[in-house]
Amino acid sequence: MELPVVLSSIAVVLLLGLGVIVFFVLKKKAVQESLNIEEEQIRLMNEAKSKAATLLKEAQLEAKSRLLEMKSDFDSETEETRSEIKKEERRLSKRTEKIEKQEDQLSKRELSSQKKETDIQRKLDSAAKKETQYRELLEETKIELEKVSGLTLEEAKDLLLKAMEEEAKHEGAKLIKKITSEARENADKEAKKIISTAIQRYAGDYVAERTVSVVHLPGDEMKGRIIGREGRNIRALEAATGIDLIIDDTPEAVILSGFNPVRREVARLSLEKLISDGRIHPARIEDVVERATEEVDTAIKEAGEQAAFDLGAHGIDPELIKVLGKLKFRTSYAQNVLQHSVEVAFLSGAIAAELGLDVKLAKRMGLLHDIGKAVDHEVDGAHAIIGAKLAKKYGEKENVIKAIAAHHEDQMPESVYDYIVQAADALSGARPGARKESLENYIKRLEDLENIANSFDGVINTYAIQAGREIRVITESEKINDDSAVLLSRDIARQIEENLTFPGQVKVVVIRETRAVEYTKK
Repeated sequence: MELPVVLSSIAVVLLLGLGVIVFFVLKKKAVQESLNIEEEQIRLMNEAKSKAATLLKEAQLEAKSRLLEMKSDFDSETEETRSEIKKEERRLSKRTEKIEKQEDQLSKRELSSQKKETDIQRKLDSAAKKETQYRELLEETKIELEKVSGLTLEEAKDLLLKAMEEEAKHEGAKLIKKITSEARENADKEAKKIISTAIQRYAGDYVAERTVSVVHLPGDEMKGRIIGREGRNIRALEAATGIDLIIDDTPEAVILSGFNPVRREVARLSLEKLISDGRIHPARIEDVVERATEEVDTAIKEAGEQAAFDLGAHGIDPELIKVLGKLKFRTSYAQNVLQHSVEVAFLSGAIAAELGLDVKLAKRMGLLHDIGKAVDHEVDGAHAIIGAKLAKKYGEKENVIKAIAAHHEDQMPESVYDYIVQAADALSGARPGARKESLENYIKRLEDLENIANSFDGVINTYAIQAGREIRVITESEKINDDSAVLLSRDIARQIEENLTFPGQVKVVVIRETRAVEYTKK
């Protein structure tokens, strides 16, 4: 029992000793750690102080650097300011010098002006004195002249006025003679112009084309039947139609001549009906002429109505429609005037449409612009003025009347429509093929074209086509190669340009043909 107690006491003592040892060990460790912490703190504080000192030095250096930069900037700005101030001072100095010079100049000018004023005043005083002297001298001279001549001043004035009046009359007579002479010359020129215009309308080939119709006969024996016994048939036909019948040596043909195209058409229809019927005598002639007149009147009315309908020109007076239809039998330079009027109407409408104007109004003006040509053989004056009067008579609007009157500038154009109708009229008349030359001239021109091309070496044959606007040249392939064909076409074109007068252009086409021929064998 005592042993276990002793053992337990020893165990307790050991445990207590172990605890004390552990305590001292832990305490020592804690003291060591505390020392380490203090050393770390001291080290950290030293490092912090070192870093703080470094940062302070860096901040001081940066501050010094910034201060130096700011000082440098300030110095440079100050230098620039000083430079500008110096420049401004120099400018002000120059301006001051300039102003001083100007002041000096003004002072000099003022002195000069004062001097000039003094001189002028002196001259005026001298002139006034001289004027007074001259007046006194003039009065003395007048008195002396009156004494010498025995005339008073009023009598001398009368003599002078009479002399001047005689001189003025003489000069006036010379001027009147000159003006009269010039007026006569101008009148002669104007008269020649009017006469030449009249000749152009009614003479030469142009008149022949406009005023002549030809009726072909089945045989020359029909001429005798048309003439009749002692010429009674031909006289009856001429009296009924108002057209001259020319029966000459032309084989199987009768020429109808007259200025009225409608009557000429009536005569042509009547004569054709009489020839086809075979019964030709005065009573029959009157009956056939009456029926032909009705047919022509109907055709005239239908032609006018059709033209107005095609163009949408509504509301035209029926009588004016008939006058319009007469243009079907009227030609101008071989161009049918009714077709020309329709064409001008279409062109006027197209131009008006492009300009954003009234298309129907422009077409109406174009359709009626040559209406005066239907009656210009019966009424004196220009066809444009005649047409304007007709349009006014049948109730057309004022702008339509003005366009008709102004399309050849018999009156000055005023509105844009007047110029549109002018332009359309020129376009229709000037387009290729619209107006033709006489048949003889046309054939001669074609022959000249072919003869020029045939004159070149290597040309086999030549054909003028498209009314002389194109010429085709057939060449020998052995003599003309491809390069030579180009040169030949150019040479022919140059020759045509030098020797012929032609409208528009002539196209020269050189054709070179190569044929390869081979025969089969059995």
